[in-house]
Amino acid sequence: MLRFATSAVLAGTSQSNVAFPGPIIRGFKGDQFALNVIDRLTDTSMLRSTSIHWHGMFQKGSAYADGPVGVTQCPIVPGDSFNYNFRVPDQAGTFWYHSHYLSQYCDGLRGAMVIYDRNDPHRGLYDFDDESTIITVGDWYHGPAPSLGPVPTPDSTLINGQGRYAGGPAAELAVVNVIRNRRYRFRLISISCDPNFIFSIDGHPMIIIEVDGISVQPLTVDSIQIFAGQRYSFVLHANRPTDNYWIRADPNLGTSGFAGGINSAILRYAGAPIREPSTDRVPFNNPLLETRLQPLNGPAAPGVARVGAADININLDIGFLSNPGIFTVNNATMTTPEVPVLLQILSGARTAQELMPAGSVYTLPRNKVVELSIPGGSTGSPHPIHLHGHAFSVVRSAGSSTYNYNNPVRRDVVNTGVAGDNVTIRFTTDNPGPWILHCHIDWHMVLGLSVVFAEDAPAVATQDPPPAWDQLCPKFDRLPAEDP
Repeated sequence: MLRFATSAVLAGTSQSNVAFPGPIIRGFKGDQFALNVIDRLTDTSMLRSTSIHWHGMFQKGSAYADGPVGVTQCPIVPGDSFNYNFRVPDQAGTFWYHSHYLSQYCDGLRGAMVIYDRNDPHRGLYDFDDESTIITVGDWYHGPAPSLGPVPTPDSTLINGQGRYAGGPAAELAVVNVIRNRRYRFRLISISCDPNFIFSIDGHPMIIIEVDGISVQPLTVDSIQIFAGQRYSFVLHANRPTDNYWIRADPNLGTSGFAGGINSAILRYAGAPIREPSTDRVPFNNPLLETRLQPLNGPAAPGVARVGAADININLDIGFLSNPGIFTVNNATMTTPEVPVLLQILSGARTAQELMPAGSVYTLPRNKVVELSIPGGSTGSPHPIHLHGHAFSVVRSAGSSTYNYNNPVRRDVVNTGVAGDNVTIRFTTDNPGPWILHCHIDWHMVLGLSVVFAEDAPAVATQDPPPAWDQLCPKFDRLPAEDP
């Protein structure tokens, strides 16, 4: 539960139970979801219109429900609602949801989403997997996002919505309860707006079994560097002496370290005294390396196993113009078009020349293998890059010069690293829609660090969003401009 006294944009099942993070959304592989978002925002210090992205959902056949403003919809205006209705036929794992309207999710509109698999291939490795084994890690700010400046520094780290800030009171910390000698599937979700975190639990190795909604070969690590938007399931065997142990999430921005219990939560064994841990973090000797992660099934990257040998090969060069303080991708800055890209396609636009904003929309034909290379080292690195509508094979990871087309990890957010890196990913255009690829540091996305892939536009033009979707733009256009 949120403990800071600040304006926030929060979600709940009613106005009386909003919280940070928002309510956990749970379902099973194969389910139909009908998620009715009702906008009751009134505080003019923040954005009052909204939209929600269901992060990691492929939205096959339901691109209108993907959420990003200017790409697949106009915002929901205050007093209105929109029902996001979509099926999840073939995905299971750990996901999340958040506002996809400028920097609004930094004000609190973020929460966990889990799709369970009744035939989970890793089911024999753990005893417990429920709401109590979800761990969210995120940053928090002591003022409304629109007034904080272009790229503010976080004030604190919240684990499951609780935490402390440097120089602040000894607020209650999140407690994760376990029973000795039981095995737990923890679902770690970075709901961060900016920092990445080094996550660890004193005295306990972690066996990673899922990455961004895709099962992987079990891999034991002692720490996980998790970037904004990424998720990991790991198995923890509670086989240590009955006691309290520190859960740690050390950020790369803001106040690092653990003085006074910042950046921390508590793993508490049943029967342990109700007190803070006295455990120490020992030096890591087995940190997660992305190159060691391998998909459990169908591991090979699509297409010819050679650099640049995909059907379509695109280099995405990230730049920064210090005056006026905006990002570019291949010399174009993504701005929010007045007409969402999906509506442009439904209205007849097909080519990159026709689609707006100019220079930021790439058209991709169907059933082709696409290879994207993203050089590291641009201003604000490392950038966690997220692609909507797909998972992708990471054939070259940050920190590595090796290309692996044989069994690379598949995920939907990748760290693009620093100078000298050239992170390279592959995916197949088997999902018609306008899909945004963007930096998941939300402040960077607001400053233009994104492009849109208009995938199989002729097929997109045959999609038929519901009537309520058609009304979103007219209603928003009648609203006075928001300027919090």
